[in-house]
Amino acid sequence: MRTASINRKTNETDITLTLTLDGSGKSTVNTGCGFLDHMLTLFSKHARFDLLVKCAGDTEVDFHHTAEDIGIVLGQAFKEALGDKKGIVRYGSCILPMDEALVMSAVDISGRSYLKCSFEDLTEKVGDFDTELVEEFFYAFCRQAELTLHIRQLDGSNTHHILEGAFKSVARSLRAAVKIDEDFKDEIPSTKGVL
Repeated sequence: MRTASINRKTNETDITLTLTLDGSGKSTVNTGCGFLDHMLTLFSKHARFDLLVKCAGDTEVDFHHTAEDIGIVLGQAFKEALGDKKGIVRYGSCILPMDEALVMSAVDISGRSYLKCSFEDLTEKVGDFDTELVEEFFYAFCRQAELTLHIRQLDGSNTHHILEGAFKSVARSLRAAVKIDEDFKDEIPSTKGVL
């Protein structure tokens, strides 16, 4: 089973996270931020990754360190759980509707870290969560997971719907990319021989 557990403690956050790629979408998430809890719970469900996240962060300042550091730890766990990447499909994409919002994501588990994130006209906050932190979260995740991720808002006016659509779309793209292709289960999906 492809799984990893990471503990990371800094002066700003104390995080325990367990990720199982071959799961059923079960999650227990407590980040100290309601909106982020919601996003990670639906991320787990739509990726069908089992996810446990506990974070004690300096939320009296804001949610920046919490969001960024959880992205870091989730990326580290994702990379560790993938192991040598033999047999993975490697690529995944999803265009996901969320009411009036439409969000596209595409991923390449390439060994190279890159994020292209395009949102338009988001409100500054959803509840007490700064919406700019979604990009910080995904940037930290991509950097540690060593993957390329594109997220693009194709339509939408409700910020909550747009961001929820982004997390669901990315989850489904990752779900597709980590699947084992039985025709290539003993091969690295690259002409380089490594990812």
